[in-house]
Amino acid sequence: MAASGQPRKLQEQVAHGGPVRCVHIGRKSGGVMVTGGDDKKVNLWSVGRPNAILSLAGHTSSVESVSFDCSERTVVAGSAGGTLKMWDLEHGRVARTLTGHRSSAITVEWHPYGEFFASGSADTYLKVWDMRQRACIQTYRGHAGAVRNLLFSPDGRWVVSGCDGGEVRLW
Repeated sequence: MAASGQPRKLQEQVAHGGPVRCVHIGRKSGGVMVTGGDDKKVNLWSVGRPNAILSLAGHTSSVESVSFDCSERTVVAGSAGGTLKMWDLEHGRVARTLTGHRSSAITVEWHPYGEFFASGSADTYLKVWDMRQRACIQTYRGHAGAVRNLLFSPDGRWVVSGCDGGEVRLW
């Protein structure tokens, strides 16, 4: 915020060729951000720079959710089709594609220690994925609607999720 207490815009650019569906800022450096949009792309940005560092194509439907891992070397992106892609930012390519949701992967979040991430979907499921096993290791069922938000506790012991049914669940 500016000294006068009034917020000021630091940066603005056209990020996608259509609606921007999601954005995430890297927690390690605070200097990079990733966006996803209806154009089916994942774009990587350096905060303060007007042009994307990388524009990653490979999704077959709009990108609904994005999240950096703790090292800011990998981004997981969830699509409207339910597919999750792990993007290797150093090489600018898909490291792996994960399937398991039956509909839109609305939210993704990395575990604080980086070997796991969780995804929430319009199929009402929250899934936890292990990157060492390259698979879903846990599916949480019970939400009455699409899982819209999720977050791990700072110590990684818990995950909380919120859904269209008005519920918040601590797992």
